[in-house]
Amino acid sequence: MTNIQIQKVSLADIDHLQKIGRQTFYETFSAGNTEENMTKYLDEGFSSEKLTTELNDKNAEFYFATLEKNVIGYLKLNFGHSQTEIKDDKAVEIERIYVLKDFHGKSVGQLLYDKAIEVAKQKNSDFVWLGVWEENPRAINFYKKNGFVEFDKHIFKLGNDEQTDIMMKLILNN
Repeated sequence: MTNIQIQKVSLADIDHLQKIGRQTFYETFSAGNTEENMTKYLDEGFSSEKLTTELNDKNAEFYFATLEKNVIGYLKLNFGHSQTEIKDDKAVEIERIYVLKDFHGKSVGQLLYDKAIEVAKQKNSDFVWLGVWEENPRAINFYKKNGFVEFDKHIFKLGNDEQTDIMMKLILNN
């Protein structure tokens, strides 16, 4: 898959972002959650209003992975006060790396991850952190393979279901 491109997302791309966001979240989590909770989360988390706010936030960046101009995955990074929890100016949060199921195992996630680390280094960050659902061993193993270690846990609310995320971080050697 050498033709995969990583490109920054702009407000003009909101329809593509909404589509890839909803599709990949559903593919990743629908089996382990109720349809009602999934629908509620997808409607709220990927609404045009919410995505517009996030795309206009100077402390958040989205990137698409594209293959032949088709969006096959995406990345969301948060900086400073836009981070969901830690809010450390010397840290970058990877809020999302999602790839269409048909492209799992084809290095798309790794390319998006590499972009996240590149951005973190450009911003002179000391570390990168994220939260990953404890029921998602594929993602946990991916981050461990890339040097992340567990440091805490937090609650992620999906609809009316409180789920535990494992918080992981990677110290960067600047």
